[in-house]
Amino acid sequence: MRRILGAVFTGLGAFFLILAILFRFYLPGQVIKFPLNEYTVTRLTGTNASYFSQQTGTEVTGANVRAVSTTQGDVAAGSSSTAVWNNITGVFDISGGTSPGAPISYSSERFAFDRRSGELVNCCGAAVGTKRVHMSGQGYVWPIGTQKKTYQIFDTTLLKPEPARFTGTSTVNGMSVDIFAEHVSDQKVGTITLPGSLVGMSSQPEVTLPEYVTLTNTYYVDPGTGSPLKIVEAQTETLQNTSTGATALGLFHATLTTTPQSIAAAVHTAKTSDTEISWVQDIGPLIGLLLGLLLIVLGIVMLAGRDDAYEYEDEEAEVPAQA
Repeated sequence: MRRILGAVFTGLGAFFLILAILFRFYLPGQVIKFPLNEYTVTRLTGTNASYFSQQTGTEVTGANVRAVSTTQGDVAAGSSSTAVWNNITGVFDISGGTSPGAPISYSSERFAFDRRSGELVNCCGAAVGTKRVHMSGQGYVWPIGTQKKTYQIFDTTLLKPEPARFTGTSTVNGMSVDIFAEHVSDQKVGTITLPGSLVGMSSQPEVTLPEYVTLTNTYYVDPGTGSPLKIVEAQTETLQNTSTGATALGLFHATLTTTPQSIAAAVHTAKTSDTEISWVQDIGPLIGLLLGLLLIVLGIVMLAGRDDAYEYEDEEAEVPAQA
């Protein structure tokens, strides 16, 4: 019986050692991924904003604004390696205290990206609004296991990747985060045609002016899951006079920050995911390693004990009977 139990314990120990190796080096790459069925609603707010109202044809100042961003995964379009998420963002003037508020702008995008690295791939109908552009860099998320370095992040206003530099660490609702900042200074993003009277050019029925953007977007990222827990967006969009280079019309100027409620929801999700990741790639392998070693040692001891016992019994059997 001791021999049988020893062999069983040794075999089980080897099994748990192999399982620990699989958990540590193979399983994380197969199961730790961004989900296909993502659904989140994130809100950002800002005060003392200014914008050009298309409804009234005037520039509004001192406004309270809110951005509502809804992200939903397209499960059918995704795969084991690629996720496809759609996002719609609306920006509203909530100065009047009514919900949802007067609309300022709407935008949408569809990103396809690697489910481990978060890097964008060009497939599956990926687009910004109705524009099909070549995409690269990070999209909605940073890599799982984010590193303290500069990443390229795809900017949906500029329609190209921009560097998001690591600037330090902090905490958000008790969670350690890495901070990344994207800076863009006075970059041209296109042209807009509008009545000349709106920009002080009454002699011209219509004018086409270049649009410029200056922004600083700061992301507070959970390095375990690669998910931004908090975002601060400071953005200025203007039309410039082609003759003088001066600002002809302010289109939008505001600093928007993720609301406490959205931060709390993001932190809760990140903590749950971090725990699951830890079990798969750290705690699980450690338990398997310790249990495997314990069973192997126990099995060897039982096998060794069995051999000694039988040898002793054989020696006893050889002693001649006394007359």
